[in-house]
Amino acid sequence: MISALAPVLIAVLMLAPPSSAQAAPDADLWPDWQAHDPESAVVIDHGDWQVVLDRYVTVQEPGVTSFDYKAASKDGGASMVAGYVDAMTRVAVDQLNRDQQFAYWVNLYNALTVKVVLDHYPVDSIRDIDISPGLFASGPWGKKLITVEGRTLSLDDIEHRILRPIWRDARIHYVVNCASIGCPALAPEAFDADKLEAQLDQAARDFINHPRAVRVKEDGRLVLSSLYDWYRDDFGESDAEFIAHLKAFAAPDLMTYLGDITELDIAEYIYDWALNAHGR
Repeated sequence: MISALAPVLIAVLMLAPPSSAQAAPDADLWPDWQAHDPESAVVIDHGDWQVVLDRYVTVQEPGVTSFDYKAASKDGGASMVAGYVDAMTRVAVDQLNRDQQFAYWVNLYNALTVKVVLDHYPVDSIRDIDISPGLFASGPWGKKLITVEGRTLSLDDIEHRILRPIWRDARIHYVVNCASIGCPALAPEAFDADKLEAQLDQAARDFINHPRAVRVKEDGRLVLSSLYDWYRDDFGESDAEFIAHLKAFAAPDLMTYLGDITELDIAEYIYDWALNAHGR
């Protein structure tokens, strides 16, 4: 019996989904999206997204926010989010300068994530929205959801084919929200091309100094967010580079610990995929 099943078991193992670190998509540039106009003075208005954020996002504690999906699904908020996303799909992105493009893509990504959740609400986790193509796909990230400048895009496309490879900034991971408690917070302020550096730095500080990102155990070992496992190279290939990244944003307590180490001693990686819903 074992020998008869062996070929089937081998085939299943070959198709099995990889580990979390291996499953994280690489930054793979789509060259078409490099087009931009450095002299452009065009400003994209994200006011409609700010209205949504003001109405439905609550700051629970520094670096932690929740979104009131229940209220938004009942009082017209879902239509507001959908309207903003639709308006953004009509923007001529290649006619914007780089800062305007960055704010555009991050705000669109976050609004599209909220829209996906609202379209399928109620759910306990965004991973329950299994609409991505592929036998072992999980969640909505691979599903083509919108069309911009004639090209259909998924959430993965925006993050891994546009944002990460064009800007090559580790802080991107702190501003694209996955609608989960374990991920960096959904910012209560829309990203603004004139304030990007300050907003990116604040997002990094807010996440890094929260226990869901970095926690020191009593034995001195680190408990880190799985974000740092999935995208380790973005934050620094060597331990020294990664520690330097954390130090750039660490508050005094964390800085005291980091100042004494040159190599990482990681106890485990953690991530909470529960929905970042208000009232949880």
